[in-house]
Amino acid sequence: MTGTILEIRRYPVKSMLGERLPAGELTPRGLAGDRVYAATAGDTVCSAKHPRKWGQLLTCTANTVDGATRVRLPDGTEHAAGAPELDARLSTLLGRPVALSAVPPAVGVLERAVPEVEDRPARAVVDGTGAAITTGRTAAGTFFDFGPVHLVSTASLAEVGYPGDAARFRPNLVVAADGPGFPEDEWVGRTVRIGSTARLEVLVPTPRCVVPTLAHGDLPADPSVMRTVAAEHRVQVLDLGKLACMGIYLKVVEPGPVRVGDRVTLE
Repeated sequence: MTGTILEIRRYPVKSMLGERLPAGELTPRGLAGDRVYAATAGDTVCSAKHPRKWGQLLTCTANTVDGATRVRLPDGTEHAAGAPELDARLSTLLGRPVALSAVPPAVGVLERAVPEVEDRPARAVVDGTGAAITTGRTAAGTFFDFGPVHLVSTASLAEVGYPGDAARFRPNLVVAADGPGFPEDEWVGRTVRIGSTARLEVLVPTPRCVVPTLAHGDLPADPSVMRTVAAEHRVQVLDLGKLACMGIYLKVVEPGPVRVGDRVTLE
């Protein structure tokens, strides 16, 4: 046995705080109800990866009950996803016109601030906010950055000194795993089984951006997070070089239910 599911988290709206669940459904698209919506500005998918521009999204919370998603704004008011007043309120909060959408752009543009622990890539530009950013694309037909499921182990969190701060890293699944080191590194390219039905292929380690350094609800901002991860855990990711990573991206190859307490087995 590799470990057990300790937490299940989903984020109905990209870059907003989400919700913990006792159980969920793993579908070919990922965890059911995850990143169904995103704030968009034309073809740009708004993400806290560019905190000077879109970081206020992390002051909002989204949850879904009986298929209906609602967003709680920093002032405590709640609005249904899709309501025109929510678009107006989000535009005011972000200082730019945006719309909450359930339809990803044909080519979704994703802006990412360059973390201070990285050398500035040649393709980086300084935008109107004064931040050095790079631009990429969301995964085709989705609001995901890359893989549809993100997993992190308690062993990895403990190794970098953030054992109770899984929320900073925005995983879908937190796996209780004992021992030192970063066990997920050994899972890349293999398949894990969760419970009796679901099977997932492990794609790549998850490169980290500035998001874990930002405040997440009760967790305060902590600029040292990226420096710590970069010092403790740089991993080769595809042909991008060695990057500061925490957790892994997966895709679902056999759908099925997932519950807190389910066994996670490496095949």
